[in-house]
Amino acid sequence: MNAAGKKVAILVEAAFNDQEFWYPYYRLKEAGMAVTIVGAKAGQEYTGKYGTLVTADVGPEGVSANALEGVIIPGGYAPDHMRRHPAMVQLVTDVFQGGKIVAAICHGGWMLASAGILRGRTVTAFFSIKDDLENAGAIFVDQEVVVDGKLITSRTPHDLPAFMKAIIAALC
Repeated sequence: MNAAGKKVAILVEAAFNDQEFWYPYYRLKEAGMAVTIVGAKAGQEYTGKYGTLVTADVGPEGVSANALEGVIIPGGYAPDHMRRHPAMVQLVTDVFQGGKIVAAICHGGWMLASAGILRGRTVTAFFSIKDDLENAGAIFVDQEVVVDGKLITSRTPHDLPAFMKAIIAALC
């Protein structure tokens, strides 16, 4: 399992779920991957639901989907803010269309719906966005992690160990 040097982006916006950002961030770093924090604006500081701060390394225009092995979308209310920025949505679409890993947890599924990549895909998420995902064409199941090709989804912070195990395995 060789992850060294793989490039992965984690998206961030206001009201991100702190656990769903930091747990993947450190797990990817521990695996030797290069992690880029992508926010709507480079250098902007974002506050999580529980008060932790994250500064974006780049905006979506500052990273190429071709240069990434994958992208992770944390939940909280951040995905609702993220999808208001067409360039952030386009990054997710481009990564997915490039055959790379796209992973979303909790409310991160909102970005998958906005990116138009759910039709016919089996996914999971926080139960309250089930209708949104199904209306976008997804098949919703209630499981701790779902891997549908290069699309990886989970429900809540309790599922983070299984979520990251699936992501790291897929990246390696």
